[in-house]
Amino acid sequence: MPSSISVSTPPTASAEAEALLQLVWLRSDLRVHDNTALAAAAARGPVVAVVAPCYAQWRQHGHGANKLDFLRRGLHVLQQALAGYHIPLKILDCDTFAEVPDALASLCSSLNVAALHFNDEYAVNERARDTEVRQRLIDMNIRLHHYTDMIAFAPGELLTGKGDYYGVFTPFSKRWHKEVDARRLEVQSAPAVQAVPSDTDGQPINGDAIPPLPEDLPSPVDASLWPAGEDAAQERLERFMTFRARRYHDQRDLPATRGTSELSAYLALGMISARQCYAAVRAENGSISDGDVGLTSWVNELIWREFYQHILVGFPRVNRHRPFQRHTEALTWRDDDAGFDAWCEGRTGYPLVDAAMRQLASTGWMHNRLRMVTAMFLTKHLLIDWRRGEAFFMAHLVDGELGANNGGWQWAASTGTDAAPYFRIFNPTTQGERFDKDADFIANLVPELSSLPAKHRHQPSDEDRHACGYPRPIVDHKAARLRALDTFKALSKSE
Repeated sequence: MPSSISVSTPPTASAEAEALLQLVWLRSDLRVHDNTALAAAAARGPVVAVVAPCYAQWRQHGHGANKLDFLRRGLHVLQQALAGYHIPLKILDCDTFAEVPDALASLCSSLNVAALHFNDEYAVNERARDTEVRQRLIDMNIRLHHYTDMIAFAPGELLTGKGDYYGVFTPFSKRWHKEVDARRLEVQSAPAVQAVPSDTDGQPINGDAIPPLPEDLPSPVDASLWPAGEDAAQERLERFMTFRARRYHDQRDLPATRGTSELSAYLALGMISARQCYAAVRAENGSISDGDVGLTSWVNELIWREFYQHILVGFPRVNRHRPFQRHTEALTWRDDDAGFDAWCEGRTGYPLVDAAMRQLASTGWMHNRLRMVTAMFLTKHLLIDWRRGEAFFMAHLVDGELGANNGGWQWAASTGTDAAPYFRIFNPTTQGERFDKDADFIANLVPELSSLPAKHRHQPSDEDRHACGYPRPIVDHKAARLRALDTFKALSKSE
């Protein structure tokens, strides 16, 4: 079935709304350039922007200090950028989504707003919030305009021949490439500088102070690792396109090499748009579908992000901690708090796994190949429920986003879309030997092993472990693999 959220395209200035105050509600689109809702609002009249940080809601959704600090810093940068266009940024004092409809209604009333504009979001709680806002504003006779912005196709636009949502990536991607056109990928200009908006008494409307983070949050990672804002995002995109994009296909799996775009955190909060990324590829390659394999491989990763947004709408159970593959609800997961703690703390005795988990703890980010390795270790070697790992990642990732995080974890656990066959179980030692050949990544993140020869860093002997103060493996790979196979085979027999 098509999405219940309809698709709107940017309107042209209309007589009925011209020169009346427009309110643009910014959410996971914290940028001025190439922002569909902002451009549409500015075309109709003077603009005021509003955000609802809802720190408590973000925490309810599992996001931790790294993501929230990045959000707060991004709001400061956004406020400064908007000021250059005479667009004040108002802040709704809301802890949760449930408070947003009334707060927005009150702001609209106090400013005598003619219309509200926003870009759609697709997680189930966000969609429920937007439905409540829509009804509240309809009751107040305030016009509402919403737009497809973070993705090229709104959920429901790309369906199978049977009219269903795609549950497998490859046919979705093929259809995406077939249907996409220049209009959907066109990057919009920033709005023209606005006249200073005024309230009903003719006084200039001022922005509000960005609220501080809750005091009980743990300390986030070093902010210099993740400078916030669209300028920082554009700088990363330019560096990637200049130095690494054409080698992306060969280097994306090498954790010791800076081979990825490092844009995931910026995409998650909309400090850069997917359209801007596609435009950069097209400018370099002439096409987003053909040509350089590095560039087209990266485009494929961007389409994965869109695919997972469609999954959130088409298969809403994944929003509620349910597996995509329904039959895997019967899987018997192990209760192993000691094993889970060792995994979280990077002391499993498997050097690549431990290096990856320490990278997450120290930077708020983990290399994508290692996300697969660590997730598969937890769910297959330890047979611990993928939901525990998904929650741990979300609490630490600066780029945490429901669709991609849930999709990646369910893939590794063989419960999701395009799920790895249950018998595919990465050997973390051979993964290290293949993708961190000289063990440079391991040496950097697990310094107690750095004095060993490279090949010994992948498989330290008992004597090496004792001398270095590094733990023995908490589980034997061969035994763990057989246990996982037996568990999944038992599930298959019970269907």
